[in-house]
Amino acid sequence: MSAPDGRGAGAAGATPPAGGGGAWRDDELPTEAVGSLPRPASLQRAVLDAETGLVDAETLRDAQDRAVRDTLARFAETGSPLVSDGEQRRQSFSSYPLGTSFAGDVREGPVFAVFADGHHRVIPSLARGPFRFRSWAADDVAAARPLTRLPLKQAVVSPSMLSLMVPAEGLGDYSRDAFLDDVVAGCGEDIRRSFAAGASRVSIDFTEGRLALRRDLRAPWAGPEALSGFIDLINRVLAELAPEHRSAVGVHTCPGNDHDSAHSADVDYAALIPELFQIEAGYFLVQAASEKEPDRVARLVGRQLRQRARTSAAPPRVLLGVTDPTSPKLETAAEVRDQLVRAARFIPVELLGSTDDCGFSPYLIDEKPKHGSPDFARDVAFAKIAARVRGTRLAQQELSGA
Repeated sequence: MSAPDGRGAGAAGATPPAGGGGAWRDDELPTEAVGSLPRPASLQRAVLDAETGLVDAETLRDAQDRAVRDTLARFAETGSPLVSDGEQRRQSFSSYPLGTSFAGDVREGPVFAVFADGHHRVIPSLARGPFRFRSWAADDVAAARPLTRLPLKQAVVSPSMLSLMVPAEGLGDYSRDAFLDDVVAGCGEDIRRSFAAGASRVSIDFTEGRLALRRDLRAPWAGPEALSGFIDLINRVLAELAPEHRSAVGVHTCPGNDHDSAHSADVDYAALIPELFQIEAGYFLVQAASEKEPDRVARLVGRQLRQRARTSAAPPRVLLGVTDPTSPKLETAAEVRDQLVRAARFIPVELLGSTDDCGFSPYLIDEKPKHGSPDFARDVAFAKIAARVRGTRLAQQELSGA
């Protein structure tokens, strides 16, 4: 089988890139996706049919395999320097560690987020301990690695998201502290396994960070006091990693994206960004394109980087969101270029890069009312990625004076 590397070259005899390649060149303006991509309608149907017993597990795996191959091939066609499987095999960005056969160990928990369009998502809740990963992000990396010669990016769940699965009082003899120790250990192992399977970069999804700054009676876990605990958990995970891996781990923040709707876009970034940079990650992916004032995000980030530079020898790279996954409107390469050139007024070029605002489809079954269908949303996503890649190259040329 040929490898979807964008040049028609086969994978046979190719040496996959080593995992954990964290260093960027100072003259490079890096660009990468956040994580998820819309699943084809055929895959969504296969999942629903498998859940109702209409098709068997082998039929579902075939549908997943086709979606992954198509994703890698189309990703390569965009010119992206990193690719991923777009989480085609996952039910959601947050529940994959639970696997698919947790029986009575997990039940439906409280509301996680109420989105601007009125729909909500809930948190899976642990019914009994201990907590253990049953499925790993590395499984997706290992399945994708033989299919492409391009470097792979892998998104992983945050320990803060998993921490919401058990209440403050714990579960009987299974204390909250013991649960959090298990979460930290599992998340650290999830990242190490991803690098060992061939990922070059890993990013931690931290959509709950911005949401934590809202007090919402419908989402009882939320509130500003939750944020410091979330940051502490992420730093505990990062502390477990070898330096070469930590430098290749990013943290992603956004106001959510589900059903073309956000959950916390009204929360002021000025409250989150200073706290976000308390995380000792190698780099950050920060939503900006869908903000009312994208340049304000760059200004806030630049201020924190200057402060960080006074206390750290190596301030982190920041990839700013330059495409809006909640909208079918295509950004042009020129618009991407212009946003990055403006951002460079506030963020040093050697610390700047680009990304998409959010994952395009964090949940497998994801209605796309603004797009009309998941297949069209998928086409739009790849077109936006291609514009991001081209626009980032244009910005690099302009900022370097080439």
